[in-house]
Amino acid sequence: MNNFADLVGVFTGLISLLVPVVFALTFIVFAWGIIKAWIINGGDENSVEEGKKIAVAAVVAFVFMFGIWGILQLLQDSFGLI
Repeated sequence: MNNFADLVGVFTGLISLLVPVVFALTFIVFAWGIIKAWIINGGDENSVEEGKKIAVAAVVAFVFMFGIWGILQLLQDSFGLI
C-alpha cells in the first residue's frame, strides 16, 4: 500500500464483497418472517405482530444497507477505484 487511496481501496473492496451477502441474508430473514407470520401462523395475532416487526426491521436494514452501498460507491468514485 503506497498511499491512502490504496488503503481505502482494500477496505472498500472487502466491504463490497460482503454487501451482496448481507443483502441476501436480510432478504431471506425478511421473506421467512413474512411467510411465518402471515402464511404459516396467519390466524395468530401475536405471530402477525411479530411478522410486522420483522418486516419493519428488514425495511430499515435495507435502507441502511443501500446507504452504506452508496457511500462506498462515492468513495470508490472519489478515489478512482472503479
